[in-house]
Amino acid sequence: MDTYWMEFFGMLVRWLHVIAGIAWIGSSFYFIWLDRSLEPPEPGSEAARQGVGGHLWAVHGGGFYNPQKYTVAPGRLPERLHWFKWEAYTTWLSGTALLALVYWHRAGVMMIDANVAALTPWQAVAVGAGSMVVSWMVYDLFCRSPLGKHETVLGVIIFALLVVLGWGLARFLGGRAMFIHVGGCLGTIMAANVFCVIIPGQKRMVAAIRAGKVPDPLDGVRGKQRSVHNNYFTLPVVFTMFSNHYAATYSHAHSWAVLALIAGAGVALRHFFNLRHKGIYAWQYPGLGAVLLGLACWWTAPRIVPLPPVQGEVNFNRVREILGQHCVACHSPAPTFPGILVPPAGVLLHTPAEILRNSERIHLQTVVTRLMPLGNIRQMTDGERAVIAAWMKAGAKAE
Repeated sequence: MDTYWMEFFGMLVRWLHVIAGIAWIGSSFYFIWLDRSLEPPEPGSEAARQGVGGHLWAVHGGGFYNPQKYTVAPGRLPERLHWFKWEAYTTWLSGTALLALVYWHRAGVMMIDANVAALTPWQAVAVGAGSMVVSWMVYDLFCRSPLGKHETVLGVIIFALLVVLGWGLARFLGGRAMFIHVGGCLGTIMAANVFCVIIPGQKRMVAAIRAGKVPDPLDGVRGKQRSVHNNYFTLPVVFTMFSNHYAATYSHAHSWAVLALIAGAGVALRHFFNLRHKGIYAWQYPGLGAVLLGLACWWTAPRIVPLPPVQGEVNFNRVREILGQHCVACHSPAPTFPGILVPPAGVLLHTPAEILRNSERIHLQTVVTRLMPLGNIRQMTDGERAVIAAWMKAGAKAE
């Protein structure tokens, strides 16, 4: 019963995380579109005299809208202002809770790969959690440095730091854990941008206006910079969130570089759309994105590692014995492996029928990608993998 409640709670946290993330990303996309689509008011018009820097007309859901943006701020503010912050906070809090439930709570299985580094669970968790804190500190330092005034240079440096982050985490954590923690680092930066820079700056601007003072335009500049950064982070973050379903990416020998290619494609595609909002169709950016994704596809394509010759007869019972020794502890209705509450991906291997039903998946995960057993924690040998490969080649029959 405890397993059931833990799994159900995890489902609710994941649902909350997805809902909040949609709201946050949706508002980010909308406001970037809005900002890039504004048109300046007519010189000498009432809007121009009131300090309006841009406005537009839009129609949606049967209604007409006329949003406008002030160059700095209006002369006075209404009592009620709509703030956009809880989407970010809820996304980060639920995402971190999910990270703790799925990865940190089961670090021995989900984060540690003995072929990468011999860590204890608490050391793996410390690496993951520490990377989230340090990544924000380094990013914020660069943004506040003189380099922060040069957006293009700063953008290149931030992306380079992202690549270094992936490379560094890949020295300590398994590929899947590395991917999700790079996403956690980006999510932390995004939420901290809102909590530490954007919202405090907006509060200072509101307080100044209501006190009859002129707000510091630097708060608006900094808030805009961090908001744009968050917009470019969104596609790489979304990819890392669902990357655990695609073993060919995170199980690659150079998984950090694969992640860099895919993240670069996401940034390029986001830049295309941000320019398009201004009426600029820079097709070289989706072209670049396609090239990067094509390279990732080619690089991660299955390449079977040569296996030793099979000794003895290859039959179903031999394959079943191998799976029983290395796989069934997790892939059964009631897993016995510590930290595994339900069979991963819903795959069951405890009966002959289930083994036959999942034969192609077994071959993919144990022979082609060699992802399973996860981190090879059960020490499956190349000879055992060769037996599975030979059985598959012979037709994967129950004989």
